[in-house]
Amino acid sequence: DNKGLNKAVTAIFFVGVMFGAAFFGGMSDRFGRKPMLLVSCISGMAFALASIFSSSFIMFAVLRFFSGFTITGIAMVSVVLNVEWVDIKHRRLVCIIDSMAWAVGSTSLSLIAFCIRDWRWLTVAVTSPLLLSTVLWWWVPESARWLIANGKAEKAHYYLHKCAVMNCKEEVISKIKPEALSIIVTDGGKKNYSYLDLVRTPKMRRLALLTGTIWFCVATMTYGISLNITGFGLNMYLTQFVYGAIEIPSKLMVYYLLEKIGRRKTEAGAQLLAGISLMINIFIPKDQWVGRTVVAVLGKGFAGAAFCTIVLYSSELYPTVLRQNGMGYNSFLGRLGVSVAPLVLLLDSFWGHLSQTILCSVALIASLVAWQLPETQDRCLPETIEDVEGTGHTPTTDIPESSQMSEKS
Repeated sequence: DNKGLNKAVTAIFFVGVMFGAAFFGGMSDRFGRKPMLLVSCISGMAFALASIFSSSFIMFAVLRFFSGFTITGIAMVSVVLNVEWVDIKHRRLVCIIDSMAWAVGSTSLSLIAFCIRDWRWLTVAVTSPLLLSTVLWWWVPESARWLIANGKAEKAHYYLHKCAVMNCKEEVISKIKPEALSIIVTDGGKKNYSYLDLVRTPKMRRLALLTGTIWFCVATMTYGISLNITGFGLNMYLTQFVYGAIEIPSKLMVYYLLEKIGRRKTEAGAQLLAGISLMINIFIPKDQWVGRTVVAVLGKGFAGAAFCTIVLYSSELYPTVLRQNGMGYNSFLGRLGVSVAPLVLLLDSFWGHLSQTILCSVALIASLVAWQLPETQDRCLPETIEDVEGTGHTPTTDIPESSQMSEKS
């Protein structure tokens, strides 16, 4: 009974994450990245800590739903802020650092859980870093790109000036006036964008379909592998540790490949290798759990590489005025894939290899879909829908590249 309730609570948590992704995506594009980051930190911490005082299962389940709903904004908003604040040269670096932090945290979770067996104190331990995040929020700048796209040139100039001073590049920002920044955007400050704008125009519609498919497939495959390895002979704590640890070298591999072969080939290749790993496991006898575990861990590493790549790739493909909406939509479909993964594993009751066959097929489909996306390596971020559709005339070349202000002297 307890196992069934645990699975139910996990499902409820991820449903919250799924709807939270849609909520924070839209709100961040409307009200800004920084305010919603604070809302996510404070509310996520509050609901998580409140759950330890639950007096019934229903109360606990409700609080876990809102914990997932609110916490998801942290990851989404921080990724977009990173991408929007750095220049072309350093986008892959900040993405890998962000993803590496996730891998280190996932690995550390197994050690913390091994040392703290009481779930209430474990919740306190894993939630407490949000207090530090809330303090650090005061030093996080609002996205200058979002401010410019929404007609807030004066405030954008303020943050750009702070960035230039911090990096000893005051001579660069001194050449740019707020009036020059306001010329960059056509109608961004006059319109409130919504999720419907993701499908109003042909290329945006195609982009949403392709990236959404990849996010769903990557999430289904990744969590399908994660949830299945317990049958390969590893205990819960070792499983968590190994799955977190394998992502560290996989992210380092991604950092190298993004520069050498670009986003599209890295994403398609990682998906293909993950699919091959799943295919190999179909033919390894179930009594050879060591071999199956090694292949599964390698598959998890390739899946982690695919996830890391698609997060950066998606954020570069969507225009500034819709970037957070786009990431919210993709994250929603990703969490839908997470919810589907346990159901896929249940299909093994019909045929022992059915779940692995489905996960393998999903990975191969995602690999094929990734080839349909345009390459974004060494390209400027699109600012408006018109830029994506090829009808934009944003004079971004008149503004110095952000690397002139973001590189340290």
